[in-house]
Amino acid sequence: MVKHIERLSSEGQLTETLRRRTAVSAAAGLVLGIGDDCAVFRPRGGEDLLFTTDMLIEDTHFRRSTHTAADVGWKALARGLSDIAAMGGEPRFCLVSLALAPWCDAAWVDGFFSGLLRLARRERTMLAGGDLSHAGKMACDIVVAGAVPRGTALRRGGARAGDAIYVSGTLGGSALGLAGGRGRAWKRHVRPEPRLALGRFLRERVRATAAMDLSDGLSLDLHRMCLESKLSAAIEAPPVFRGATLEQALDGGEDYELLFTASAATRVPAEFQGVPLTRIGTMRRGRPGTVTLEGEPLAAGGYDHLRIS
Repeated sequence: MVKHIERLSSEGQLTETLRRRTAVSAAAGLVLGIGDDCAVFRPRGGEDLLFTTDMLIEDTHFRRSTHTAADVGWKALARGLSDIAAMGGEPRFCLVSLALAPWCDAAWVDGFFSGLLRLARRERTMLAGGDLSHAGKMACDIVVAGAVPRGTALRRGGARAGDAIYVSGTLGGSALGLAGGRGRAWKRHVRPEPRLALGRFLRERVRATAAMDLSDGLSLDLHRMCLESKLSAAIEAPPVFRGATLEQALDGGEDYELLFTASAATRVPAEFQGVPLTRIGTMRRGRPGTVTLEGEPLAAGGYDHLRIS
């Protein structure tokens, strides 16, 4: 039974239904939410605002034959929250634009927003508005806004030669889940966990010098960090999700763990709230973007939307 949305009779009906399901929170800085031409956000003093956007497209990022509507909604928000986590930020609100395919019925749309709002409530991220349209395939674009104390955001380009390189968690689980479609790995693929508390810990306590989330694969994302920091990197094999291959861990993508660097003198704990933090290598002077794995060149594999195969 569809509890919230009985039928998709109009855009206005869906907008009103979502407004009833999301209450404006002054604590989040929202003055005005769903229903007007714009949301109104009032930032706190002494903050830098963070903005990120992510697209989720049918048959590119999910398949309706294998992903539930709630999974798609959860993942749409989790991807944006992971970017906020990588900067050491605190999420405040999100905007969601949906292009609904002909097959998207009321039950699917309700499920999508149920998954998204479940994660939004847990992470105190208000749904502040968005847009609705239709298309041949379902597509979602999400904007997430967050904040950090002024001048403290973690960046990709802050690493220094000699810094230690770390990753959180284990890698390759999402790729394994996509390939196998079952078990813990599948849950890892459809319900990624944005490392928001860890990101703030890295900014506040570890004083990480650089950070980013692992969305496209370690080999490609570390290459990007090295380019931004104008350094090279030497690493060993990263911690691999049980059952995954090393290739999946290096190139699989969509793990949404955090890749970060810290001074070699910094004592980084072995774990944070049960999530392992593993040192995998060292940033070095050298040709920017070059990465070696156990002494051998590591190609920047991973997932590139514009790469011609």
